[in-house]
Amino acid sequence: MTTQHHEHDQVGSGHKQEFHESHDTLEHVVPPRIYLIVGAVLLILTAVTVWASFLELNVFNPIIALFIACVKATIVVLFFMHVKYSSKLTKLTVAGGVFTFLVLIGMTLADYFTRAWGRW
Repeated sequence: MTTQHHEHDQVGSGHKQEFHESHDTLEHVVPPRIYLIVGAVLLILTAVTVWASFLELNVFNPIIALFIACVKATIVVLFFMHVKYSSKLTKLTVAGGVFTFLVLIGMTLADYFTRAWGRW
């Protein structure tokens, strides 16, 4: 009986080691306190967005609202999508997506601003 039990332990530990080697990134566990803090920050930023919408800032209203929205999106990506705790490759992929988005917005704005070039 002890021989079978010993063989089972060897097979089980080999499987455990294999699982450990192939799933190293799954070991990071975020405490619920972090999620509560992040949720509270997102609610506060939402309240700040609503408060800022009542201010008379003319052309700066949408700029402030978009800035707050970008901060909130960054917090969501970092904590709820676990990019903060991910590998460098995941962070590089996210940065590449943001860079591509900014290039496309830049090209769109360049086209928009030069449409009436010379007609005014």
